[in-house]
Amino acid sequence: MGIYEKVFGSSTTKQLKKSKPSIQKINNLEKEFENFSDEQLRAKTEEFKEQIKTRINQIVDDPLNDFEQKKDLDKEKKERQTRKEKQVLDEILPEAFAIVREASKRTLNMRHFDVQLIGGIVLHDGKIAEMRTGEGKTLVSTLAIYLNALLGKGVHVITVNDYLAKRDAQWMGKIFNFLGLRVGVIVHEHAYLVDFDKKEKEESKNAKLQVEIEVENLTEVSRKESYDADITYGTNNEFGFDYLRDNMSTDLSQKAQRPLNYALIDEIDSVLIDEARTPLIISAPAEESGELYKKFATIVPSLKENEDYNVDEKMRTATLNDEGIKKMEGILGMSNIYDKGVELVHHVEQALRAHVMYQKDRDYVVKDGEVIIVDEFTGRLMQGRRYSEGLHQAIEAKEGVEIKRESMTLATITFQNYFRLYSKLAGMTGTAATESEEFFNIYKLEVIEIPTNKVMVRKDASDKILKNEEGKFKALVDEIKKRNEKGQPVLVGTISIEKNELLSSLLKIQGVQHEVLNAKQHEREAQIIAQAGAKGAVTIATNMAGRGVDIVLGGYPYDKEKADEVKQLGGLCVIGTERHESRRIDNQLRGRSGRQGDPGFSQFFISMEDDLMRIFGAERIKKIMNTLGIPDDQPIENKMISKAIETAQKKVEGHNFDIRKHVLEYDDVMNRQRTSIYTKRDRILRNKGEVDDGEVDLIEKVRDVFSLEIKNIVSLHASGDRDQWDKKEIWENFITILDKDTLDFSQEDLEKMDSPGEIESKLLEAINKQFEERLGAIGREDLINIVRMVYLRIIDMFWVQHLTEIDRLRTGIGLVGYGQKDPLTEYKRRSYDMFQQLQGLIDSNFARTFFKLQIQRKNEQRTEKVEQRKKIEEKKEEAKQLGSDEEGKKIISVKNDKVGRNNPCPCGSGKKYKKCCGK
Repeated sequence: MGIYEKVFGSSTTKQLKKSKPSIQKINNLEKEFENFSDEQLRAKTEEFKEQIKTRINQIVDDPLNDFEQKKDLDKEKKERQTRKEKQVLDEILPEAFAIVREASKRTLNMRHFDVQLIGGIVLHDGKIAEMRTGEGKTLVSTLAIYLNALLGKGVHVITVNDYLAKRDAQWMGKIFNFLGLRVGVIVHEHAYLVDFDKKEKEESKNAKLQVEIEVENLTEVSRKESYDADITYGTNNEFGFDYLRDNMSTDLSQKAQRPLNYALIDEIDSVLIDEARTPLIISAPAEESGELYKKFATIVPSLKENEDYNVDEKMRTATLNDEGIKKMEGILGMSNIYDKGVELVHHVEQALRAHVMYQKDRDYVVKDGEVIIVDEFTGRLMQGRRYSEGLHQAIEAKEGVEIKRESMTLATITFQNYFRLYSKLAGMTGTAATESEEFFNIYKLEVIEIPTNKVMVRKDASDKILKNEEGKFKALVDEIKKRNEKGQPVLVGTISIEKNELLSSLLKIQGVQHEVLNAKQHEREAQIIAQAGAKGAVTIATNMAGRGVDIVLGGYPYDKEKADEVKQLGGLCVIGTERHESRRIDNQLRGRSGRQGDPGFSQFFISMEDDLMRIFGAERIKKIMNTLGIPDDQPIENKMISKAIETAQKKVEGHNFDIRKHVLEYDDVMNRQRTSIYTKRDRILRNKGEVDDGEVDLIEKVRDVFSLEIKNIVSLHASGDRDQWDKKEIWENFITILDKDTLDFSQEDLEKMDSPGEIESKLLEAINKQFEERLGAIGREDLINIVRMVYLRIIDMFWVQHLTEIDRLRTGIGLVGYGQKDPLTEYKRRSYDMFQQLQGLIDSNFARTFFKLQIQRKNEQRTEKVEQRKKIEEKKEEAKQLGSDEEGKKIISVKNDKVGRNNPCPCGSGKKYKKCCGK
């Protein structure tokens, strides 16, 4: 504890002191609400909603000053509204929490402890509640979720996988349903509403796990319906991708999400830290052959480390040296590999990285002919995620599976910037304290440690250190076997699928019965982990270790006699097979034992050949152990080595924080541009042609675009000395906007004009005249729809190109460092210039596209199709009379050679041209 905390108290101490009056009020209300009927409790929800509306309208803000109006009126209004809502929710918090506690007792037979009420207050305040495993985080969340759902703006509850989203929505959803709130679920490719009126499973089937999903309670709906519910559960990936998809939509009806209000993240460290290095990307396949990947996948195994290439394990890179380049040039028959461009070298080095740095069953698995990434922190399969910059294709070539084409980015956002879009953000986890600095710096989230309901009695033993990996695994098997023989349940944590399966094979040889839990068995995750506390159970798990599922001593379902028997044996024994690069992940594993005051034990086994030790210089320690003559399988406990391990972990944590911060610094630049483009799209989508909130409607927007385009053309070619004016260029630019055949003046007339103002006025007059004619011909509503369609297509086309160019800029910007320039500063400058060009391109392209569109009324289109069909039928008949129906088809083909293959056939059949007359 620092001097500041000793004098002023820690954040946790202050929070506990601040929460006491509210806890007292909640407890005082308990007896009163116990006497309420179910209907009276449910009626409180509507009463709260009315109370909130009334109180918000009663709160009067100070008037806005001129400076605030000029600076950012919309932002100030939004912040004031948020402050009002917070004030009103704080006022009703004790009553709302007491209602939730009573509803929980009646629906789940679970009563919130006082420490859980403190957790609920922390979550409502927009902070992180750090609660030990088994302290009931899921139940705690219901307090803040219910209170914030009363605003009617939607609450998003983010979980780490689809399974937990479904489970929690149905499990905790019983409370919300009882109180009259609707619950939705968003998972991969599906959306649901939780429906508790559906028939539940028979009692005979209830012997199964409580945590199993009862799919009968889920009704499939559209994603929009699920988001329109009061509370929506789902994973971080799904919420993020839906945000991106919404901002690619071309119609308001396609949007699923409402404005982002309140997000509560379960296992917040996993979502906002472990997964924050990889941005969300929606992409489309680009045209590129996979032959190069296949070619280099066969070549790079012949290269030798240190002779032909160098490896940097900390940076996870493998690069060719001069000898390696010469060898590659010899194999490829080239005098200089760079003559073919840097792309070829890039392909070689990605193939090298795939071969050297990425291992099957550690970094990825091959399943059903597909390479699927394994999350290094959780051990889960990351379906749909791909390594970027061609690395994934290089791994596919290495493994001999189908190589999927590289892709172009359509939309992208980092998790950091997505979650910072919410008006309020909160989260809970068992392990956040070690990353509290990052949470505050990046998200402005404070970490509050919530006291345990019962004193923790788990024993955390010192690490056992061995000389090599072989000796470590022998010691591990001996320890597991010894504890298993006396009946103590053992949970073993490994950091990779490979080590997981190796230990499993060694235990089989020794005849130790056990369960294996890794990404390959993720479907049975809940069943395996829930039984890990049974007498004699041995469970080997990757880091995923069933987060979100409690390990019950004695096994599931709970049996007091069995639980007491396991407690007598020392509770759950947790063994780590090596230290992870993050202390937080190690603490998560330890936290599986010792829940709710249960006894438990934890210890890590480490060898000098473990990745963490090897990378951070374990050779010196290994030499000392050899000098002392310590046998390979003899474990030692040494404070100096343990201190060195912790120092190494801190270094890696700092390095990973720097990587995430670096990604965010660059994405912050893109985020401002993305927000600007998405806001522009949203205004176009929402504006129906009426003036709304002071905005100019779409018709006026179009007039402004044309006016600005004409001003730019004229000022560019008719400024300065008269003899430097280029009226010919003005004319040629102008007729790219309007067809010269539609004008009532010529180039010669324009040449006679004396001033830029006169030229500008004449050109604008011609544009406005034709615009008004279009407006009168097709009507205001149809014209607005056309403007919307054209504008959105142009924005999306140029935005995708911009993203590709920004990716290229980001990839090569590091080279400016050689010129004594800061890459980030240079990136900001260049990307800003590119964005300014993008905005000009969008408006200019719209101006030059609009009048080129051939607009037809629907009845005109139908008439034209009928006429076309008549002509085609006449041609067919004519061909038949000549003696060949085939000849008739040839005539049709020739006459319609300008029809696109995928366009509707002009004959009016309703089929595509290629499937009909174009055959």
